Amino acid sequence: MNRKTLVLPAVVGLLAPVLAACGGSDSGSGDGDAIVVGTTDRFSLDAMPAPFDPAYAYDVGAWNIMRQTSQTLMVLPRGDGEPVPEAAKQCGFTDTGNERYACTLRDGLEFANGDPVTAEDVKYSIERVRKIKADTGVAALLSTVDTIETKGDREVIFHLNTADATFPFKLSTPVAGIVNPADYEKDKVRDGFELTGSGPYTMKAEVKGDEMTKAVFTKNPNYKGSLKVNNDKVELVSFADAEAMGDAIDKGDIDVMTRAMTPEQIQNLSKGTDGDVDLVEVAGLEIRYLAFNTDASTVKDKAVRTAMAQLINRSELVSAVYGSQAEPLYSMVPAGITGHSNSFFNTYGDPSVAKAKAMLEDADITTPVKLTMHYTTDHYGAATKPEFEHLQKQLNDSGLFDVDIKGTPWEKFHKAERAREYDVFGMGWFPDFPDADSFLAPFLDKGNTLNIPYANSKIINDLIPASRGEADRLSAVDSLTEIQDITAEDVPLIPLWQGKQYVATRDDVTGTAYLLNSSSSLQLWELGRGVSG
Repeated sequence: MNRKTLVLPAVVGLLAPVLAACGGSDSGSGDGDAIVVGTTDRFSLDAMPAPFDPAYAYDVGAWNIMRQTSQTLMVLPRGDGEPVPEAAKQCGFTDTGNERYACTLRDGLEFANGDPVTAEDVKYSIERVRKIKADTGVAALLSTVDTIETKGDREVIFHLNTADATFPFKLSTPVAGIVNPADYEKDKVRDGFELTGSGPYTMKAEVKGDEMTKAVFTKNPNYKGSLKVNNDKVELVSFADAEAMGDAIDKGDIDVMTRAMTPEQIQNLSKGTDGDVDLVEVAGLEIRYLAFNTDASTVKDKAVRTAMAQLINRSELVSAVYGSQAEPLYSMVPAGITGHSNSFFNTYGDPSVAKAKAMLEDADITTPVKLTMHYTTDHYGAATKPEFEHLQKQLNDSGLFDVDIKGTPWEKFHKAERAREYDVFGMGWFPDFPDADSFLAPFLDKGNTLNIPYANSKIINDLIPASRGEADRLSAVDSLTEIQDITAEDVPLIPLWQGKQYVATRDDVTGTAYLLNSSSSLQLWELGRGVSG
């Protein structure tokens, strides 16, 4: 294999031109000349009864299916940056207070079945999400919407209940996907794997039992939007694990593999000197963190949580488990995002057993503190288990904790987490959009996506609204920094690391430089076939 690594520039700013490789002529195992992409994301109706409904889905894997078929008013451009019109011809705030946002639809928009897309359909779609208000928490993204007005068939006006400079970003996410009222009931989610819209592809699911094993995307002939579709068909194949996915690309059964490769696979892919597979490193904003049920008896006392924050050695953790593929993270907002502050380092400094011991003694906490940390075995990659083994060792070696760890498949894990069955649990986050708000509000605002009981009135009532009121995100830094400082002081969450992201591709596939943006959004329309030889 040609294990050369093609490194792309960091977040903020445009990426390099598309890297077109040439070499092998394998076309994968897809129908015709379909480009076949592998993933370890799993899609089960037991885990999510309506996995691809905009009113329900709130998971990076599901969103990556939906982005191909559900068209949105706005879309992130190549290389990130400010959102640009997609289903819309133009959009913008029409007032100075960022509370009135108007969009005009493109001429001739149609759903894949030929039905016209109108402003009323946009209104229906957004109001439907807010009416259903699924327990996944996805409706919180639209919490600043007050009323929606339409003028004729092509103009839609959003009246917001408070200033929200991030609203254009939110209109670029699948929660704002435009649905056909004929296919989606107003007050009920669409169960199963059916997915229809006006986006660049139509989608057909191949299903075994209650799991989708493959999504077949076919170019939508009725699509009208800003995206250039460089292929006629893409198949997204779901694998049980990274090893099976790696075997498939070695054999030529798939053309591309995405998340989640193991650290060992990435390391090996970067070392080889011959063959026809390239490793592409793409700027990423993925983070990992611990979350707490702050009402649970084991961690209700803040001293327990601050002691854990004081003990965890992020640099050692990253070095032992992920090497150069991740970096220590001292805030829920990763480096590279405007407003990032190393609040946890500023508060706790270097790991210290003595300081952690003093925290527990001052609070009259008996040591060792017994608790269980929970993690998912199959959602964030194979490295999650060794990561939690390492965290367990760090805490237990201090003599202050007696930590057990327990792994659970995602299908059960995410339900138990939301039911507050776990006192401490590990999660990952791929931002909804590349802005600090997307790393703070989902966890700290009303209706947080984790359903944790922690609530800080200053963050909810003052700081989040103040940050959203600033169209110039540099002007929001003070509010954003204070949110991060309060989080470090109260510790409802402990950030651990931020990661890079990688794509492995057979070298006759083009467009892989743009296959994933920094938010890990899959953009299958970028893929094409290169010239063999």
